[in-house]
Amino acid sequence: MPDLPTPQDASEAALFSECWDAVLSYADLCTAGSAAANQLAAEAFSTGIREAREAETGTFRSAGRRPARLPRIPLLLTAVRTTAAAWEESGQGHKLDPDLRLWLNSDKAARYTGPPLQRPIALRGLRDMQEPDAALLWLSEVEALPLQVVARRLGLDPATVSEELIQVRGLFRDRCHRNHLDTPMDAQCRSYARLLDAVTRSTAADTPDDLSRHLATCVQCAEAAACLRLHGGGLPGALAGGVIGWGGLAYLERRRRAAEVRLGAGRPDPVDADAGPPNSGAHKARVVRNGLLVAAVLVSALALAVSMMPAGPTGDGGTAGGDPSDRQPVADPGFSLPVTAATRPSSGSPEPSESGTKGDDSPGPTNPAPGPQGTTSSTAGEDDPDPSASEPETCSVEYDLVNEWPDGFQATVTVTTERALDDWRVAWSFRDGQKVGQMWDASFAQNGSRVTAEAADYNRTVPADGELAFGFLASWEGKNSPGYDFTLNGHDCA
Repeated sequence: MPDLPTPQDASEAALFSECWDAVLSYADLCTAGSAAANQLAAEAFSTGIREAREAETGTFRSAGRRPARLPRIPLLLTAVRTTAAAWEESGQGHKLDPDLRLWLNSDKAARYTGPPLQRPIALRGLRDMQEPDAALLWLSEVEALPLQVVARRLGLDPATVSEELIQVRGLFRDRCHRNHLDTPMDAQCRSYARLLDAVTRSTAADTPDDLSRHLATCVQCAEAAACLRLHGGGLPGALAGGVIGWGGLAYLERRRRAAEVRLGAGRPDPVDADAGPPNSGAHKARVVRNGLLVAAVLVSALALAVSMMPAGPTGDGGTAGGDPSDRQPVADPGFSLPVTAATRPSSGSPEPSESGTKGDDSPGPTNPAPGPQGTTSSTAGEDDPDPSASEPETCSVEYDLVNEWPDGFQATVTVTTERALDDWRVAWSFRDGQKVGQMWDASFAQNGSRVTAEAADYNRTVPADGELAFGFLASWEGKNSPGYDFTLNGHDCA
């Protein structure tokens, strides 16, 4: 596996983190396993970045105008496709998705490498635009990022970015219309070209029956219709399918889910919380989370107050002996939602039960009767230690440092679990103050040196003896020791 290119500066490092997330997401669709996905992503990423740098430092600078080319993310996604085609030709096709292999050996794949005028309309239209305009269109439509985030990444004015996007959509439509007319077509397609332009310009015009029948049988005209009709919500699919090719719609759905997890309720600290109006999903999640924490604090305070009442329980040895078993579950709802510090005591539930019985010995008045003490210790043992002891979360972890540069690094975490999981949460600690900046295939939160990664919507379930994997980019300074003290759903992993 080739080493990933080293960022030249801080701005390129931030760009790398954004691009790598997209590249790995598409590579995962194209391959048959996580190891192959990482290998394909690394090869494509290295190839694409090298081509982009060569283009930026080429001889065209003296011409005064930079030639149009794809933005960085779609450029790297096409590198994934071409790298997959190279795998198929070199005998490594067994690592690829079977449906992708069929597509690579069909006429559909040949369109992306054949004569320019035969290539998909969306690909030609996006390539004909200036790179900043094309990047605005791709990030907002395909990557599904909020306009405030897109404006911040591209250095645009958040107050006018919405108007700029409308203009860029119109520009993309004009480029696609011109490319459609330049495409070699038969007399029937040519006769429908003007009608197709007129129908797609109007938001209320109905498609004539004869045009509808033609679009059902002509691939090129159907692609042109999807690119020209900007008001029907089909532009993201037209872009993803036309530029990426195989798996474009699946990639589009995956990026939308990732955006929801990253910017919505799945992440405690949204990236764009300081820019523009807050995300409604994240706000509701914070309200619910805060309400649960407040309720937990009130319940635990009430339980503590009842347990410390000195007079009443002295005459009721039985009820006093029963209080610890009732109080233990109150400590349990420490609600391990946002912070792993709350989950770690719950993972050692057998120890609190022992300390609870010892603590019950210390008050004195509640302990003289051995019978109640035996019953309370047995009920406490039935409530807490047995579930964790009888159903251990046996797992093993592999921490892989993929690449490292002077102030940052990329790593992957692979967890093998012997039991099937309906949801998962992996936590670990860093020794040297590393800070996670971005994560894919999971949402994350970091509290000091402790990092918590939670499953995304599409990879929550893990079969018995199966693996879950995710990767991240992080910063380091001075020393970069690997993570340690890994837990899966609060239970220690080897």
